[in-house]
Amino acid sequence: MVERVDGGGTLGSVPLVTKHPFLSDGWFIEVRRLHDAVGGAAPEGADIRMNLMITGTPFDGDLPMHMAAAAGRADWGKGHLDDADVTLTLGYDTARAIFVDGNPQAAIEAFMAGKIIVQGDITKLMVMQSTGPGASTSELTKALQEITE
Repeated sequence: MVERVDGGGTLGSVPLVTKHPFLSDGWFIEVRRLHDAVGGAAPEGADIRMNLMITGTPFDGDLPMHMAAAAGRADWGKGHLDDADVTLTLGYDTARAIFVDGNPQAAIEAFMAGKIIVQGDITKLMVMQSTGPGASTSELTKALQEITE
């Protein structure tokens, strides 16, 4: 905690937020912590195991990662799952717009422009999209914005 001071008065205690580059090791550690803090919640009815290949990252080239949701719980991290339903390949900037900025329109526009490549069971992806965001999504998006450089 850090005490914030404005002029002569204290504004109160605020948590110290460490920022990390999007998709860096430190970012993934913070995402795990934040995700656990909201109970690992996933949108109701979401049931998907998805691999993602994020291209053009500013470190280590392309980055394999995964996202999974089932029974109201979600998980995501580095590396691919062995038994994914679908695999998406998308650029770093598009991934940032979707995950950090919380911009679903960016996903639609990138898909329509051929900037997101989908392999596997696209119906699982469509069902996930139709379930909408979970109750904790806006909280998590705000937290992701706070920790991301």
